[in-house]
Formats: sequence, structure tokens, C-alpha cells
Amino acid sequence: MKMKMRKDFGTKSWFYPLPVLIIATYDEQGKADAMNAAWGGLYDADKVVLCLSAGHKTTKNIMARKAFTVSFADEAHVIPADYVGMVSANDEPDKLEKSGFHAVKSDKVDAPLIEELPVTLECTLMKVNEDGNIIGKIENVSIDESVLDEKGEIDFAKFRPIAFEPAHNGYHVLKERVGNAFSDGGRLK
Repeated sequence: MKMKMRKDFGTKSWFYPLPVLIIATYDEQGKADAMNAAWGGLYDADKVVLCLSAGHKTTKNIMARKAFTVSFADEAHVIPADYVGMVSANDEPDKLEKSGFHAVKSDKVDAPLIEELPVTLECTLMKVNEDGNIIGKIENVSIDESVLDEKGEIDFAKFRPIAFEPAHNGYHVLKERVGNAFSDGGRLK
């Protein structure tokens, strides 16, 4: 079998798909803030990792309040999700209000939920690794009923999360189911 031609691109931060994470926090005065972060994910079954630089207002808020929420941006909110990633709260203290997002207090952690984003992980700060990565414990997963099916489970036809495509700086919808995890591969056993 002849191998298809491949092209080398060297070292790039191209990892697919990258979720579009909206990290929400309160500052020391209780003002809500949010930022877009593509570099983050699961650290363990009940933990998340965020790769945020120390200069972010969000990072400072997490250190002060010991809590944050992680919401998944969706197709309906591409523009405000992109905006909160382009603008720093260090420079624009009213960026959350300007984005059109609305914050409500979580009942589980000392951080805001973004009303418009239907799927959110509510987290408490566990530690900051030696490389600066923030590790949080997932205390609760909060899902708006608008994206649940008749069985009360998440419905990707309703949720429509987006992913960041780093090679071309694009946002893409994740939606189509193409297989069954921990099942389809069994055909090769």
C-alpha cells in the first residue's frame, strides 16, 4: 500500500478539536468577568486544567476567590465568546456587560454562571502547577434544560458547541454523531 503524501509544518499549536472555553470569575469586589480560553481541558475525571498566563484578570480572580466556572461556547454566541477573548478586563473593566453576556451567582461555587451559555462546569481551585497551569475540581455540572432531550440528557442537536480551529483561526460547530465510543471498535476484536 502506497502512503499518501504528507506535508510537514514543524512545531505548531494545532490540536483538534480545541473547545472554546469561557472562564468566568468574580474579582475581589464581586464584579463578574469572563474570558475565552482554548487551552484547557480535563485533567482527571473530576478535574479541569486551564493554561492561563498570570497576567490575565481571570487568573488573578481565580487566585483571589478560589473558584471559577467553565462554560462551553456555542454557535449562538460566537460573537460575544470571541469578544471576551479579544479584550482584557485589565483594560476594559466592563467587557462582560459589553459582550452581552449576563452573569448570575452559582449556588455551588464563588463564581458566576453565564446565563446564555447552557453547559457549565462549576469549579474550585485545587492548585497551580509549577508551570502555572490552574487545576480545578469540578463541583457540579450545570446544564440548562433547553439543551436536554426528553430523557433529560444533553442533546448535541440543541447544544451545538463550537471548537477553535487554530491553523486558520476559525470557529466550527460540533454536531454530527459518527460512531459509538467503547463499542464500534469491538467489531475488530
